[in-house]
Amino acid sequence: MRRRNDGTIEPNWLAEEVVKRLDGASPKDARQIGEMLATTLKLLSDEPDLGQLKLMNHALKEMRYAYLIFNQYTGIRKVSIFGSARTPEDHPDYVAARSFGRKMAESGWMAITGAGDGIMKAGHEGPQREASFGLSIRLPFETTANDVIEGDAKLINFRYFFTRKLMFVSHSDAIAVFPGGFGTQDELFESLTLMQTGKSSIVPVVLVQGEGSDYWQQWEEGVAANLLECGWISPEDPGLYFIAENVDQAVEHVLQFYRRYRSSRYVGDRLVLRIDSPLTEEQVAALEDEFKDLVASGGFEQSGPLPGEDTHLELPRIHFHHTRRAFGLTRRLIDRINEMPGSDDK
Repeated sequence: MRRRNDGTIEPNWLAEEVVKRLDGASPKDARQIGEMLATTLKLLSDEPDLGQLKLMNHALKEMRYAYLIFNQYTGIRKVSIFGSARTPEDHPDYVAARSFGRKMAESGWMAITGAGDGIMKAGHEGPQREASFGLSIRLPFETTANDVIEGDAKLINFRYFFTRKLMFVSHSDAIAVFPGGFGTQDELFESLTLMQTGKSSIVPVVLVQGEGSDYWQQWEEGVAANLLECGWISPEDPGLYFIAENVDQAVEHVLQFYRRYRSSRYVGDRLVLRIDSPLTEEQVAALEDEFKDLVASGGFEQSGPLPGEDTHLELPRIHFHHTRRAFGLTRRLIDRINEMPGSDDK
């Protein structure tokens, strides 16, 4: 038994000993669990106060349970739907959100939204509970879930906004935002910030509103006047979102994003874009010429999986040394790949 100079057991050693007794864990999983155990054990000597311990404990429990639920639905694309809890059921925004969720479900998608009323309930009514997740937040004025998702196994309760937002972002293949207040704006801007800074994968962010509304047009005027013209965001950053004219255009925008593009990841400093069908040499050369500002060195290459990749090994890749900036332009690159004709196009 390894001990410190003060006689206490060394946390890393104790964690390693516990992990050695785990059955069925892969070496990579065992290493991560061991580090988590060691971090937890170090709290004994850090002397945090009880409130800090409770926060860390509850947050870890929330994340573990949420991942447990979501991991039962891997391989199914999901769209997060944000908007006001105060939207009446006869409001055009509510009607649009319900229609959007239904049309996405008809295309094989599931919806992730809150568990309250307003746009959240509309986002459940469209796809119905079988194709819905409800991420409930414990608030003084919201004590129960809406009657669509109430009692469903995919209703997950959260104490903290930050763990709830993590689940929205980490499981979303698209984000649809309807008009709302502070909370809606917070969810939208956090999603855009994470993509703008490369902290999350680029997914389509579509801004939708009911018939006769100009909510998002006014919002964009404020973004242009107060952020873009002042230099607080880059010229390519508005490319990270799309204002839809109607529900059908919103659905089409999301589906078009995955016409050929599948997913992306970094392997070292190379951005790897997985695609469903290969490009021609001429198409790769055209991309390299149009998006040379994204290339730190070398050029665009097309190949199979790179060393270190272990998923979607059957798919071709486009990859290059990425500058790790101008992610709005990277979003445009994905659009161009989707727009290029393939061998199956007529």
